[in-house]
Amino acid sequence: MDADRFEATVYARRLSAAASLAARAGLAGLVITPGYDLRYLLGSRAETFERLTALVVPAVGDPTVVLPRLELASLKDSAALELGLRVRDWVDGEDPYALVGAASGGSGVTVAVTDSMPALHLLPLAAELGVMPVLATDVLRQLRMVKESAEIEALRAAGAAIDRVHARVPGFLVPGRTEADVAADISEAIVAEGHSSVAFVIVGSGPHGADPHHGYSDRALAQGDIVVVDIGGSYAPGYHSDSTRTYSIGEPSPLIAQQYSILQAAQRAAFDAVRPGVSASEVDAAARDVLAAAGLVDYFVHRTGHGIGLSVHEEPYIVAGNDLPLAAGMAFSIEPGIYFPGRWGARIEDIVVVTADGALSVNNQPHDLVVVPVS
Repeated sequence: MDADRFEATVYARRLSAAASLAARAGLAGLVITPGYDLRYLLGSRAETFERLTALVVPAVGDPTVVLPRLELASLKDSAALELGLRVRDWVDGEDPYALVGAASGGSGVTVAVTDSMPALHLLPLAAELGVMPVLATDVLRQLRMVKESAEIEALRAAGAAIDRVHARVPGFLVPGRTEADVAADISEAIVAEGHSSVAFVIVGSGPHGADPHHGYSDRALAQGDIVVVDIGGSYAPGYHSDSTRTYSIGEPSPLIAQQYSILQAAQRAAFDAVRPGVSASEVDAAARDVLAAAGLVDYFVHRTGHGIGLSVHEEPYIVAGNDLPLAAGMAFSIEPGIYFPGRWGARIEDIVVVTADGALSVNNQPHDLVVVPVS
């Protein structure tokens, strides 16, 4: 097996399931251009260019890969050849949309396209079919939301790797160093601990911690800072880690310690609420209710969580109004935070997997506010 993808039998099952779901939705099939959906269905890392590459999954019949002849070598990096998929290559001057149309069943049929398909390809495809395609999101999310055992193991390995990075973070948080200095150390550690690449690094110190998506800057760390560290990367075969811990350079004030303890309780309440049949919005409410009881809910300015897998952010989203019932195998973050503009912020984030009767966390670093001693 290629280290960047699963065995071909995994993709064969996924393609069959996708075709069945397309048929159930009354679609002629799916047209998938490069992106996370193509990687999910075929293990392909192909990129989108002005020349069309697409996987056509008809509701009835065999899948077809349409791609430029100059990109034929890229098939070796996917499961297409092992599965014996039909390939229709084309050269400049030929019409690839006609090939996709023929593989989809001809003009007049309704197909669903991946939500990452560029307008550059969507509009000519619609002209070829004579019908505007619909989004495949509702079809494919049914597959991608519920992780298979191999995917869960990949998420657990990624989680353990990012835990090892967080264990090293206190050594990076030295007064006088900048957020950018710390971020560079963390990026190096993410790769050193087994990730194939860095997805993101947030180092929000002092008032910057009150910005949930701050990133990092040239601000120098100082004694008394509360520092939010939110980090993640891609781990073979392409599944992501994402974990946040909050650090205090020196002892925090009693008020900060008290408010942080309430955040811990909120994060724990959301975790305890997770089980099959509970809605995503109920998990969000579990965290929000704890903060509301303490008068802190107005400082919680984002959803409680997001799904994760091949993409850092995917369904299901743990947010108010999402009545989707949780199911065993779903994986998502639980990450309530509190943010006091101009002062400080804090967030605690774990990736959890829904089990038959609760939840399993893939992150196991302590949730306490980590106090970094200052000499």
